[in-house]
Amino acid sequence: MTANLLALSGVHTHIGAYHILHGVDLVVPKGQLTLLLGRNGVGKTTTLRTIMGLWRASQGSVTFGSQEITDLPTPTVASLGVAYVPENMGIFSDLTVAENMLLAANQARRASQMDASRLAWIFKLFPAVERFWHHPAGKLSGGQKQMLAVARAMVEPRQLLIVDEPSKGLAPAIINNMIDAFAQLKATGTTILLVEQNINFAKRLGDTVAVMDNGRVVHAGPMQALADDEDLQRSLLGLAI
Repeated sequence: MTANLLALSGVHTHIGAYHILHGVDLVVPKGQLTLLLGRNGVGKTTTLRTIMGLWRASQGSVTFGSQEITDLPTPTVASLGVAYVPENMGIFSDLTVAENMLLAANQARRASQMDASRLAWIFKLFPAVERFWHHPAGKLSGGQKQMLAVARAMVEPRQLLIVDEPSKGLAPAIINNMIDAFAQLKATGTTILLVEQNINFAKRLGDTVAVMDNGRVVHAGPMQALADDEDLQRSLLGLAI
């Protein structure tokens, strides 16, 4: 059986007076791509932010490998080999594309010190990153910013990549680029946790899936099993995929 790289057990999260997560149990198998699905507002983004320590779990535990990370600050979680791409992309608009990439390259102080072979791979996946290398990131289109956000998370090898809705608002051609990028990244052994609303995206990439509702995981299992069961899809997601 595949070992789990990440595990949440009984996680509750409060944001101010609001109780958002109500005992989330979630496992992310090592080397696989796990989809986190569910209707809007069920707690998917809160789950990702709780894993990263951006919001604190009020109860339960988050374990990465053999280490509990529930109460660790976000920079420490990142230093363990976890990269996070938020829904708003987190691009620094006044910095160039190169400077945005450099910020995520812990082993480099100048752009020239970044891993050239890895950059070449990223440029092949996302040509716009190379084309606009010296341009302010704020001048990029929405799709180009999303490509930069994912490329920045890939600039160095990570154990775990967490991405919140990478295909949101993107044109079909760019979505296909994203699918190819995640497939190649998974092939390198990187574990990926993905929140995604594009069902075609999910079906093509997912190994395992967890479905959330009302702040809890209400279904977990192989992605293919969910894709093959229209009655289960309707009961969990309100639609057939």
